[in-house]
Amino acid sequence: MLGQCELNHCGVPATFMRFLYDFLCAAALTMLIVPSVLASQVPLWEAGAGAAFIDFPHYRGSNERTRYVLPMPYVIYRGDFLKIDRARVRGQIFQSDKVELDVSVNGSVPVSNNGARQGMPNLDPTFEIGPSLNIMLYETESNQAQVELRLPLRATIASDFSYLRDVGWIFQPLLNLDVQDVFGQTGWSLGTAIGPVFTDRRYNQYFYGIDAQYSRPDRSAYSAHGGYAGTQFVVAMTKRFPTFWTSGFMKLDTLRGAAFEASPLVRTRQYATVGFAITWIFAESSTRVEEEE
Repeated sequence: MLGQCELNHCGVPATFMRFLYDFLCAAALTMLIVPSVLASQVPLWEAGAGAAFIDFPHYRGSNERTRYVLPMPYVIYRGDFLKIDRARVRGQIFQSDKVELDVSVNGSVPVSNNGARQGMPNLDPTFEIGPSLNIMLYETESNQAQVELRLPLRATIASDFSYLRDVGWIFQPLLNLDVQDVFGQTGWSLGTAIGPVFTDRRYNQYFYGIDAQYSRPDRSAYSAHGGYAGTQFVVAMTKRFPTFWTSGFMKLDTLRGAAFEASPLVRTRQYATVGFAITWIFAESSTRVEEEE
């Protein structure tokens, strides 16, 4: 393990290294406490619906927040190529014992009526898509605990559904830990991920740039640069019951040291996003496949 004296002298933001150190310590402890289980057979697909609550900032660095209570479809598909689970949609391009290449997607919601952006154009929703190289670093013999390095690189498209605009790239390497039946509690799953975010100039200009025509005494013009864009840490817990799932998550985000930290549109440098959901399973496939944890 890295000692504390080494964390601030390796060319990586100290906040990320502190998170990384704590994450690795927790991962090492978790490897010692999870029991062994045998692989199980699960349905090829499951379908259902439920509701979700989420509380998050208008955009990364905003001090204004949005809360949604939304209906949420529940779809699980465990195909050879297309895989849909509670965390992500993947189109698996290549897989070996330790390495897989799949498709990573993400996005952001539209932003209007934001005080920091008053008088500026609204932010349209974005859609991110690109390849992700995933490398298995460690797994128990039962696959009950896994540590994986994920390296997604995504292009970002902004659209109000009448146009498409390329607004840059985002690279978000993540060290990911997944544990099933955590602390010996059957059905409870723990997922954690930590990693820095890197974005190019166009991406940062879209969210944080201020053209001269929109400057005012309390909001000077600002031209963004690309580079380090902060660090995120996510922890999530899920529990499977016979006919429904329940889950919750929290994401901690810091923008300290980010390339755009000086933008007047950055009103807070640390914040949390929280959410939880419950979904009922209405139907499932009679075809069974081996569960992949």
